[in-house]
Amino acid sequence: MNPTETKMDAITTEPLAVRALTPDDLAQVVAIDAAIEGRSRRGYVERRLAAAQREPALHAQFAAVDGRGLAGHLLARVLEGEFGRGERSLRLELVGVRPDARRHGAGTRLFDALVHWARRHAVHDVRTQAPWNDAAMLRWLDRNGFRLAPALVVDCAVGGGAYRPERDDAIALPVGEGPGHEISFGAGSGNDFERLARDTADVRSMTPADLPDIVRIDRAITGRDRSAYLQAKLAEALDDAGVRVSLAARRDGVNVGYLMARLDRGDFGRSEPVAVIDTLGVDRDCARRGVGRALLSQLFANLGALHVERVETVVPARDLALLGFLYAVGFAPSQRLPFVRRLERPS
Repeated sequence: MNPTETKMDAITTEPLAVRALTPDDLAQVVAIDAAIEGRSRRGYVERRLAAAQREPALHAQFAAVDGRGLAGHLLARVLEGEFGRGERSLRLELVGVRPDARRHGAGTRLFDALVHWARRHAVHDVRTQAPWNDAAMLRWLDRNGFRLAPALVVDCAVGGGAYRPERDDAIALPVGEGPGHEISFGAGSGNDFERLARDTADVRSMTPADLPDIVRIDRAITGRDRSAYLQAKLAEALDDAGVRVSLAARRDGVNVGYLMARLDRGDFGRSEPVAVIDTLGVDRDCARRGVGRALLSQLFANLGALHVERVETVVPARDLALLGFLYAVGFAPSQRLPFVRRLERPS
């Protein structure tokens, strides 16, 4: 046996200790992540660690430590209401193990710590995504009990924010026309470039003053008061003052719709910035009047200016209305798969 290999085995089989991740671990997390991804994502990692410092109750971040220092890391965030979800979940955002420490249980120890944290904090499941062809990640998810989630990941290319009639044209038919009084999303328009979807409402960047109306609209849709969740999402959306991708729509001086999104710069090896839509809501009195299209039309225009290449969201498979709307405006099934790990309730 090679003496170097013997020495390495002695190092990597030392007992692992799992503890909370801290900002002091930044350099080692970045180094491990760069070894996996082939590039440094320091900015992304730094933002995730900083977010956990601001809102510790919404983040679970762990480090596995051996004799050489940080052997691995795992970062997750609490989900409390994306697209009407009622139960608390965790979104697994980042996991990595130092190359020489692999196959010695570091990843499993980290995930066990996350499961223990989740059970103590009334979290019902852990959710994540992975590309369909990332064999290593799919094997790790399988070993840790993940299964395909009853949801679909759908996405759409931004294309520089260029005009697309299915998304950017205003609805041509007034409410109540067409068979069964439905709106025809496929009907052509005679003034494609004169009246865009975003002209049907005053769409602008979301501000803290919009929160009461957002809570009101959401309560009417979901039947629940999710003000704490929405306030947290608004704070997250406004945290990066230079990147405003969450929007509010007004008609006659009143907020009638909102779209909450975030820029994802690194979850599980994404190679380019992606805008992820978390929540989209329209006042019931303004349903089928183009407000949702107006929000998406403005979002794509803004993202084109930011050189973001893709928009993505996760939709429950049973939500046919939302899926139909997104498909009608240009979304399609993504190359990423959603996974869920259900957690047994403690006895």
